[in-house]
Amino acid sequence: MKRERFSEVFSEISNHLKSTDLDVVEGLNYICTVLRESFDHYDWVGFYFADLARKKLHLKAFSGNPVEHQEIPFGKGICGQVAVTHQNFVVPDVKAQDNYLACSIDVKSEIVIPLFLENNNIGQIDIDSHKINPFSDQDEKLLEAICTLISKTYSTSLLQL
Repeated sequence: MKRERFSEVFSEISNHLKSTDLDVVEGLNYICTVLRESFDHYDWVGFYFADLARKKLHLKAFSGNPVEHQEIPFGKGICGQVAVTHQNFVVPDVKAQDNYLACSIDVKSEIVIPLFLENNNIGQIDIDSHKINPFSDQDEKLLEAICTLISKTYSTSLLQL
């Protein structure tokens, strides 16, 4: 059942992006909203993009409560670590992480998936959950597919974020 839901949500996002003329930020905000509203364990969804010269991530789109972390240095927190390692990072319990930036006292777990363009890590999708250990392999696969879709849909526009 859950696998089918992931497929439905991906199709909804993909079809909407193909059938509209949303600019990149509008498209990212749309994706954030659909993901957060579609899954009860997605309490905050955001996209951070890299400023490679300054080695910082900048929040460009999100759905959920506002956060104070609009800018994150590479290496700091889960997002900052993904900017350096270029690897998915699933955190079942944020209290067990030494290098964690708290966005809210309600966050219990987090998943961060890098977004690549032409094999370069240019950003990431970050999802916070108020539940402990809610993320599955299916979440990871869906988010990887979303990041690939974004790269294909917006390609050069992403470099201007």
